[in-house]
Amino acid sequence: MGKRKGMAIIGVAVCMVAAAAATAWADPPAGWQDRAWRGEGLRRVHPAGQRAQRDALPAGVRRIADLAYGADPTQRLDAYLPARPNGEAVLLVHGGGWKRGDKANRAVVANKLADWSARGIVVVSVDYRMLPETDPLQQAGDVAAALAYAQRHARGWGADPARFVLVGHSAGAHLVALLDAAPALGRAHGARAWRGTVALDSAALDVAKIMGARHPSLYDDAFGADPAYWRAASPTLRLARGAHPILLVCSSERANSCNQARDFASAARRLGVRAEVLPQALSHREINESLGLPGAYTDAVDAFIASLPAPASA
Repeated sequence: MGKRKGMAIIGVAVCMVAAAAATAWADPPAGWQDRAWRGEGLRRVHPAGQRAQRDALPAGVRRIADLAYGADPTQRLDAYLPARPNGEAVLLVHGGGWKRGDKANRAVVANKLADWSARGIVVVSVDYRMLPETDPLQQAGDVAAALAYAQRHARGWGADPARFVLVGHSAGAHLVALLDAAPALGRAHGARAWRGTVALDSAALDVAKIMGARHPSLYDDAFGADPAYWRAASPTLRLARGAHPILLVCSSERANSCNQARDFASAARRLGVRAEVLPQALSHREINESLGLPGAYTDAVDAFIASLPAPASA
């Protein structure tokens, strides 16, 4: 009898746990979707992005996920196709210290997609190979290969292969700035000329200068100890005539970001390359996640993109 009573108590307890679990799954706490999608800390969401929390995508947008632009499993991209494409396209490159990141991260995609898709812009978000197996120069090659793939398929998405703009944040900003400064890197991987580039808060535009001073260890992991490699991986030192127009967004809250942006822009202008610096009183994270929200920051970036002609060589 005592054994049966004990078993009955255990059974009741199991049922209570199961019921609690079922209740938890059936009625999750308010805001759970936002926290689960937040990733890099999304605080505010574009009105169309709020719909995306419920519907996964802004109204009318179709996603083609995990398209392979290379043989490695990480060489994948997602294409977001607006209902009424206008021929423009953005290739979006996430950050993450050259060692982590995700093309589908909400802070990378949500607000930007909401803004740009409403304007008819195709958005292509890219993953690439990471440290320690793949160094930043090789990562830039991955981004170029992704661009080449996207340009080959652009017409089927309603976009013009010549009307791409590259946009990257943090490590991704370093990669797109490197391709911008040295267009031969892109051509080596089959990429055609693009309209221009937006670099969102890179503090790695002059790697050689960084490595010659006190610096965070993540730069050692990324760029090693060879000064020749530092120079090869420095967008400012790779600048050449024929570089694409570039907008350098920088956080005025960080010590080195705006200084490096201004140095890059000065070097570019001496070569006759259009380069603009847009300081923002936002954190490094906010520079990324708030782009696309209504306001002066988004307006300035959108105005730069709208001002870019198709490349003459296209």
